[in-house]
Amino acid sequence: MATEVLADEQALRMARRGRALAAMEAHGIDALLLGREANARYVAGAPRLWTAGTRPYGPGCVVVRSTGAIHLVSTWDEGIPEDIPHEHLFGITWNPGNLLEWLKGIDGLAGARRIGTDSLTPRFARLLPKIFPTAELVDAEPALEAARRVKAPEEITAIRTAVSVAEASLAAAVAELHAGVTERQLAGAFMETMARHGVTTPATQRVAWFSSAPPHGHRVTPPACSDELVVFDAGVVAGGYVGELARTWPVDPSVDAATKGLYQRADDLWSRLLDACRPGARCIDVLTAYEAGDDALPMVPIATGLGLGFDVPVVTGQLRSTAEKEVLEPGMVIALTAHVAGDHRAVVRKDAVLVTSTGPEVLSVAPHWPA
Repeated sequence: MATEVLADEQALRMARRGRALAAMEAHGIDALLLGREANARYVAGAPRLWTAGTRPYGPGCVVVRSTGAIHLVSTWDEGIPEDIPHEHLFGITWNPGNLLEWLKGIDGLAGARRIGTDSLTPRFARLLPKIFPTAELVDAEPALEAARRVKAPEEITAIRTAVSVAEASLAAAVAELHAGVTERQLAGAFMETMARHGVTTPATQRVAWFSSAPPHGHRVTPPACSDELVVFDAGVVAGGYVGELARTWPVDPSVDAATKGLYQRADDLWSRLLDACRPGARCIDVLTAYEAGDDALPMVPIATGLGLGFDVPVVTGQLRSTAEKEVLEPGMVIALTAHVAGDHRAVVRKDAVLVTSTGPEVLSVAPHWPA
């Protein structure tokens, strides 16, 4: 991993940009006004400031289909690809009037008939029609979702790299596992190794948690007991791409029969879930595979799309109607999770899975207990 701010590799940028422009054409969108950072990076390839949490919409990235040009809100050139010239950059401003003047000056934008946004606020819903009175404002998310759902080969390589960093960081954390260790010490070992690989952003706030104390709230848990099962939720954001896996390790490998049975249930569930991830299968089939055993569906999703952040599908028992419509396609990458519980403890296994034309391919090779 590079330690300086660099634009994404050219092949990766061009692959994503071509998909975005094709999706714009297919959906009849002449221009995009993007406010979500993952969407902006998808089309521009520039790693800019990424803030945690929510923030109001602002058109920070503009794509004009007729010219293929990309314009960005950025206060510096560092990390900006060479194919986005300096005159296509606009500094951060708190004045909406200045921002609107910048939009009006973009070549080809004034003549756009359909302008897509990936979100909108009441203020911009009032302001944008004033400067583009003949344009129709439409939801760009369907087009962006179509572009991002199936990964280009270059994106799959980027996800593999992120997964490998997560695996190395997980191994360092597992090596520190012993009776008396705290969740923070395990998280520290994980993040130290992650940083050594040039990655500074974990995918989750709680990297390690004791299964007897699920990760809800911010309370500090006591040190691990010898009979504790520790769940490592090992995820990183490397080059913008999320790589995720989860493993559950016992503090003391001399586990009892009940704990071995818990692990066996997790293995059986995982096998059913993986077998359901075949091209052409519906996401409801993954839910059905989960429910084929005795384990209740967890509150968290059992599958989420991986990419620049999270992509479709999101498979959860709370979205059954969506799961009935979503179809797994070759080139999709998902984080697949098996979660079983018993005797106030849990075993969790999660892996990044690539859907190929011949079936699922697990991208992570990290061992799981008792391997």
